Amino acid sequence: MLSNTCKYGIRAVVYLAVNQEKNDRIGIKKIAKDLNLPAPFLGKILQDLVKKKLLNSTKGPNGGFGLNREPINITLFDIVVLIDGQDIFEECMIGLKICEGDEEKKKVCPFFSKSNPARNKLRKAFEEQTIEDFVAGIKNSDEIMKF
Repeated sequence: MLSNTCKYGIRAVVYLAVNQEKNDRIGIKKIAKDLNLPAPFLGKILQDLVKKKLLNSTKGPNGGFGLNREPINITLFDIVVLIDGQDIFEECMIGLKICEGDEEKKKVCPFFSKSNPARNKLRKAFEEQTIEDFVAGIKNSDEIMKF
């Protein structure tokens, strides 16, 4: 459902929230190594999130990326919308053309009536899940979260 770009973006934001100290920045090489992701691809994702004001970055030997907002103020929905848009929550899940347009057309589709309640629950879960929830879960667990 989510693109790999979006999954990697979410993982990187959670990683930053868990590992960032006050005003410290984490370099792309460390993030990519710890997340086992290709640095050039991850760098593009993070730069896009900087342009969209979710992250901030500094250049230089002590440079890197950091969160631009407190983790409690970042939801999964925020990240998904910034990277993939809202299509996952609004467009037909199986791509039927009959679902395009107004609500009356959507009522004709037999899948829409069955899938829409699930889609609404999914959207609500993404809107309510904050990055702080991940941080708290990780810090209160004996398990090491694999990113």
